[in-house]
Amino acid sequence: MASAHHHSHEEHSGESLIAAARDALTASGEQWTSMREAVFSELATHERPASAYDIADNLSKARGKRVAPNSIYRILDLFVANNLALRVESSNAFLANTHPGCEHDCIFLVCDECGEASHVDDEDVSKSVRALAASRSFKAERPVLEIRGLCRLCA
Repeated sequence: MASAHHHSHEEHSGESLIAAARDALTASGEQWTSMREAVFSELATHERPASAYDIADNLSKARGKRVAPNSIYRILDLFVANNLALRVESSNAFLANTHPGCEHDCIFLVCDECGEASHVDDEDVSKSVRALAASRSFKAERPVLEIRGLCRLCA
């Protein structure tokens, strides 16, 4: 997958974020189903990374019937593949991409105390990581950097 890094940092929220996600997903040839919308809408309400289990529990309560975490994982994987969501690998949790459809490397600052994960866009770091991989004849498909430590509030 070629990397077309974004240069516009227009961030969406609320209904605008959901509409941008729908537009990006349908533009990639995928369907925007009511379940996918429900999962994305739920994910977008979380300020901290959410697990598939968190999302399944909240959707189960809202719908009054059980939603299986396995179906949530499949949808979240589709969202990650289409740049609608970002995955914090170390905690197997997800954040809504506030600029859906924009392809970029994942750089997270993860607080070991409160669990907050801040996503950072840094083209210089991304280029350096990709160049390092290329210098070793390795094709970086989806670089993810997680920097563990303490956030400003917990430090």
